[in-house]
Amino acid sequence: MPRAGEGNKKKNPVVDFIAGGVAGCSEALACHPLDTIKVRMQLRGRKLGPDGKRLPPQGFVKTGVEIVKREGPLGLYKGLGAVIVGITPKMAIRFTSYEYFRKVLAPKDGTPIGTGAVFLAGVGAGLTEAVVVVNPTEVIKIRLQAQSHSMSDPINGVKYRNAAHCLYTVIKEEGIGAIYRGVALTAARQASNQGVNFTVYSTLKAKLQEMQPQYQQLPSWQTSIIGLISGALGPLSNAPLDTIKTRMQRESGVSTESGMARFTRIAKQLVQQEGPAALYRGILPRIMRVAPGQAVTFTIYEAAHTYMMGMPMFRAKEEKL
Repeated sequence: MPRAGEGNKKKNPVVDFIAGGVAGCSEALACHPLDTIKVRMQLRGRKLGPDGKRLPPQGFVKTGVEIVKREGPLGLYKGLGAVIVGITPKMAIRFTSYEYFRKVLAPKDGTPIGTGAVFLAGVGAGLTEAVVVVNPTEVIKIRLQAQSHSMSDPINGVKYRNAAHCLYTVIKEEGIGAIYRGVALTAARQASNQGVNFTVYSTLKAKLQEMQPQYQQLPSWQTSIIGLISGALGPLSNAPLDTIKTRMQRESGVSTESGMARFTRIAKQLVQQEGPAALYRGILPRIMRVAPGQAVTFTIYEAAHTYMMGMPMFRAKEEKL
């Protein structure tokens, strides 16, 4: 995400890369349990009661309590390794691709970039990170999160022991294409997420800076608030895509079915068996995961960036850029 004070022409990509990685890891550690709950809610089918009627969907609090009760507190962190491994390159690619698209789309006469161009730059960044990093790591993460077992005895009855073993097993049994299952939906989700995220964040930040010219850099609490707002809007626009994508990526085994055929089958089956509301299953924990995640990312990124730019080694490099 663009940091407060992004109008500065001189940038240090090394600082952006490190600060983004630190922010991403912090966000993952703080919010991953909510992501696990969201995935379990999306994967859960409607259960039947003793009378043969379908029971109502289980809420996110009850789902989280059930995971802890059956699998221990560490059960909420299943798939975290895949997220941590992918977070640094994802943030680096997001920042660099956004800046690249922003530069390409900026007016040649030097006037400020428009809101539409900012949105398109965010879309470009979302598409890039989805294809290069996000989809492979999400396939591994979802496979790990979908495993319901006791964390106190993780080897017993577990197909995937950790992120590395899961990646190896999936590629060996299903081929390299398996880690790109659902990539079109992931790309659509990331594109809409980042388009909305960058646009809302940049717009709100510009307004706050206009109202508070005394600040060269916005206070952390303000960055957190606008990050929270921008992060909450993306999931509302693409919840059905995310739910269907999760189901697609959970499926294992080699298949000759095309991506569109798989998408249509899963969407039709989901609506017929569980109702249209199932497309939005897990939306609350997803918003609770993404929105605070963006607030954490912005706040930690700003703090890490400011701290490193105060170090002589990075300041010297900045002056040479």
